[in-house]
Amino acid sequence: MKRLGILLSGRGSNFEAIADTVAAGKIAAEIAIVVANRPEARGLEVARLRGLPAVCIPSKGLDRTIYDGMLVEELKKHAVDLVCLAGYMRLLSAGFIREFPGRVLNIHPSLLPSFPGLDAQHQALEHGVKVTGCTVHFVDEYLDAGPIIVQAAVPVLDGDTVETLSGRILSEEHRIYSEAIRMVLSGTLRIEGRRVLGGH
Repeated sequence: MKRLGILLSGRGSNFEAIADTVAAGKIAAEIAIVVANRPEARGLEVARLRGLPAVCIPSKGLDRTIYDGMLVEELKKHAVDLVCLAGYMRLLSAGFIREFPGRVLNIHPSLLPSFPGLDAQHQALEHGVKVTGCTVHFVDEYLDAGPIIVQAAVPVLDGDTVETLSGRILSEEHRIYSEAIRMVLSGTLRIEGRRVLGGH
């Protein structure tokens, strides 16, 4: 059975959605380790309550290369096959990506390449787009830039605030992240240039 490593920095709602899908037997995988870079991350407590192995490796004040080396060591210790970022708020180094080539996934609350980086929902409202959404993509060494696996569109309503829009996007995030994990683990995807093909 494939082994997932989850990296998070906060509440971990996408992690919970993945854990629910795994528990329901809808993903042929197990969660091998949950790692947070912030001791106060609620996702750690959620993982422990579910009986999943969870550790905090605090990143504050640490050089990225050194920190990522510690992360790689922890993930390899647990024989992780696929790394899933679930609200992980640090940019991964090229060294980390090289250790898990084509095996790191992220979810972002916009239809990439629109609105990368922080506060994507605020960016969408400010820009006045009529449709936004979320994207699961392979992670490369650039911010929110790797090949796209799955996207879901979410309409922007006239009365939307950042909170209401974020809530609707989040429910789609919970749905498509597990779908993307299933596709990657199926081994049927191939990447041609920037395009991810197969898996359906």
